[in-house]
Amino acid sequence: MKANAVYQDTENVQKFLSSNDVEPLVVQMDRVSSTAEIQATLANLKERETSVTTRLNHLVASQKDFQRELGKLDLVRAQLGSQTVATRSISNSMLSDAASTAKRISSAVQRLDLEQERVKATLGVVEQVAELKACVLGVTGSMGAPQDWETAAGYLNRASKIPKEIVCGSFAAEIVPSAEVPDSPNVTLEQAAESLCGLFLREFEKAAKEDNGIKVTRFFKLFPLIGKSEVGLDVYGRYVCQGVSSRARSNMNAGTGGSQRKDGFFYANALTKLFEHIAQIIEHHGALVERHYGQGRMVRVIERLQVEADSQGGIVIDTWSDERNIDRKLTDIRSYAFTFLVQSFLPAQNTRPTTSISRTSSPAMFDRTTEIHGEEHDGVDMKDVDAILNESAVMLGKWSLYSRFVANKCKDAISHSEETSDLLTIPPLLTNSSLIRKIADRLISPFNIMTTFYFRRSVERAFQLDEQPPDLSLNMNKFIPSNAPYITSAVDDVMYIVNQVIQRSLATSQRDVVASVVPTIARVLGSDFVGMVQRKMRDESYPKGAVQGALPPEHIIVAFLVLLNNLDIATDYVKRIVQSRLESLSSTGATNNSETSSKTLADLYPFGHDAVFVTNAMKSLQNSFETKTSELISDGTYVVFKNVMKPRLRPILADAFRDIDYSMTAEDLEELSREAEVENDNNLAADEAVPRRFQQGWEALTKPIARILTEANYAKLLSTVISYLGEVLEKRIWSYYGRINNLGTVRLERDIANIVSLVVRGGKYALRESFTRCTQICLVMNMEDDEWEDLQAAESGTLVDGVEWKIDAEERARAKAMVRNPM
Repeated sequence: MKANAVYQDTENVQKFLSSNDVEPLVVQMDRVSSTAEIQATLANLKERETSVTTRLNHLVASQKDFQRELGKLDLVRAQLGSQTVATRSISNSMLSDAASTAKRISSAVQRLDLEQERVKATLGVVEQVAELKACVLGVTGSMGAPQDWETAAGYLNRASKIPKEIVCGSFAAEIVPSAEVPDSPNVTLEQAAESLCGLFLREFEKAAKEDNGIKVTRFFKLFPLIGKSEVGLDVYGRYVCQGVSSRARSNMNAGTGGSQRKDGFFYANALTKLFEHIAQIIEHHGALVERHYGQGRMVRVIERLQVEADSQGGIVIDTWSDERNIDRKLTDIRSYAFTFLVQSFLPAQNTRPTTSISRTSSPAMFDRTTEIHGEEHDGVDMKDVDAILNESAVMLGKWSLYSRFVANKCKDAISHSEETSDLLTIPPLLTNSSLIRKIADRLISPFNIMTTFYFRRSVERAFQLDEQPPDLSLNMNKFIPSNAPYITSAVDDVMYIVNQVIQRSLATSQRDVVASVVPTIARVLGSDFVGMVQRKMRDESYPKGAVQGALPPEHIIVAFLVLLNNLDIATDYVKRIVQSRLESLSSTGATNNSETSSKTLADLYPFGHDAVFVTNAMKSLQNSFETKTSELISDGTYVVFKNVMKPRLRPILADAFRDIDYSMTAEDLEELSREAEVENDNNLAADEAVPRRFQQGWEALTKPIARILTEANYAKLLSTVISYLGEVLEKRIWSYYGRINNLGTVRLERDIANIVSLVVRGGKYALRESFTRCTQICLVMNMEDDEWEDLQAAESGTLVDGVEWKIDAEERARAKAMVRNPM
């Protein structure tokens, strides 16, 4: 470290001495013009001389340390030199011989290992050639007089494990041929395999014709042993497909010439039996195939079975379509004009039905009555459409179940050989099948079209048969015989159909069905159902007085309130239907038996992200319908407030504060109280007059409405009314400016508090916020002078002393000035 410091100082001195700092001073001497400048330059030179002298002294003092460090370095260099000489002597005398010896030993070991490997490889070739010769002799011997086919196939299987280069090599061609088998081994084995393959095919087909299952299994197991796995799988696929075809034909022929085909689920049962038969073959025979042919080889048999399923399933679907006259019904459906719905939205038309229609024909009664509905006048039999939809839903559901089963089997086969995703996907053998295209064209597309018609026609029928709840009245003295909620019959009918259509559509387990039906339900509910209710609210039941200022007729008000209830209850129905379907889906919506089984959404829609798609579609249905009904309910609630509640609210307040004088003294109040006792008139009592009168008017205004409206609708209406009441009450308070004394402020504050308590009675405490300004005005009026001074001193914004003031400083000052000072 000291040596480094010495080196550094030396460098600094050299830099300083080699610099041109002194030269400018010499040059400046030529420019001086006075004695003062000469003295200043001389002083500067002395300072520089002192600095240089100090640094030179420092270098001289550190030279001793520098010399000492250099001596130490010389000693270390001498020691390192001796060590280097010693190391070289050790390397030359001891390690060089050991290194050369190790190199010779390593080379010898490598040569020995190479020779050993060559010997082992030679022995292996010899053993394999011997094994090959034994297999060739064994095959020819077994195929001779003994005709032991299993042994011959076993020898061929052993020979297939010998490498191809050895079988076809020159060494084997020299060693293996013999007098009995003169041909080369590869030729002999190929000929034997072809001969055995032909033999096994003949025996397999013979056993199949004889329906001898034992012999079929025996020869089926021999094909992979002779290297003909593909041939064995193909012939086995043809064999099982013959059974599938025969069973399918017998199922279809069972209904020929009889009444079974008229059964609503005959073709659905036929398709179900076809899929179940194929699934049983895959399940029961899969283990045998994979045990003898290897993992994943069952997929080839499944592909062959799918071809047969395409053929037989296509026959069932085509026959069903022709038997049920699907094309003609689709033509009739497309030509249906929905006359009632269209005319209902024309205000100039009289849309009421001219004939009486029985409620037994309600859409909600299709499945709940045994009455024969008959062909409708519009040419489309709704019961026939409903039956077709039920049968279609069963067929689509069974197809989905079959697709999931096949997909799982294919996924299990593929997962043994390669990594697969956790998501279940439809295998190519299904996506490329003709049956899936036929199902899309002949089942899914008609199902979507018929479902749209069925639902919209049911909505139309429900409004044709719509009935009001009987004996509703705003008179509290009249008893209402029916039970709340008070809604028209169309709500129950339409929501029953909504639940039925959604349940049946989800039971198909088809994403394409949900993608079409659920948005259609949302569209029809939003346009037809909500539109019909809106049209009735606007054209038939709008609460408007005959003359300006008059109240609407009672039956109009009641009808309008019932329509508001329709929207609220329908929203709740849709919400519950969607939630029940998403939480637990029942598979009984489109079945022909009484068994009940609960399936989750993931079970019904196992492929990819279909379950998430269905969930989002259902939630979208709920949200879109709720949005539309909420907007209409809000508008309708405001109409009730504006035309029914608001005109009566001001008179109620005027009557409540009638003849009330807040400038009366205590003596005046006592005299008025004695007069009330003498005349036994509670309305004369100043302390009770305002709340008693207001309660009478308020209950007469709100109770008849609350009795008819649903709780949610009444809460929305009450919120609007109370908001307006708070404004009117505030104006009433300001009107007493200069007409109220200190005692009157106490009475006014008590009256306002009683009114607020009466209005928010029943758990509606949050509604008190509408009266915050009123209560704060009364609070300021009743403040003592010292409290008022403290409030004035602490004013800064809207939050003062922990109180959030709704009235500003100017309004507080105005409220304090309202009190009339005593004379």
